[in-house]
Amino acid sequence: MTSALLLVAGALITPVAWSSGAVVPRSAVLQEPRFSWPLSPPPEVTRAFEAPATEYGPGHRGVDLAAAPGQPVLAAAPGVVVFAGQVAGQGVVSIDHDGGLRTTYEPVTPTVPAGAQVYGGQQIGLVNPGHPGCPVAACLHWGVRRGEEYLNPLALIRTESVIRLKPWEPP
Repeated sequence: MTSALLLVAGALITPVAWSSGAVVPRSAVLQEPRFSWPLSPPPEVTRAFEAPATEYGPGHRGVDLAAAPGQPVLAAAPGVVVFAGQVAGQGVVSIDHDGGLRTTYEPVTPTVPAGAQVYGGQQIGLVNPGHPGCPVAACLHWGVRRGEEYLNPLALIRTESVIRLKPWEPP
């Protein structure tokens, strides 16, 4: 008799796991990141994420993405805009997402108000030139944090995954 294996987020789940009524661990199913690029087409990264060694230590708490001045900035995932305005003379948009994640985009001219519910891929602003250290005409600084912990946004980009049933012969 031929059975099948289920490939979920890179993990093989045996027929026993689904036929015995066992619950597949949430971590095995939800390993796939869920964010999209905040610029279209996917941009060049001009400066990578550098986690600080200490809470107030030096680092780069996000990534800088090459952009064109005035290019639309897109919400990386659905959420609620919690801030859209100026911080230290720069336009900033911050969005709260499920799972306690917050994304921040700067320097931008916001096109959504605080309190707005947005969907992934929705325009939330326009890129402004003038990001310090940007080697091209304009850069979007994109940051993500969970609580007070800054995360590498590139690790959360949705990748193409295919779930397939494969033939399996029990030993």
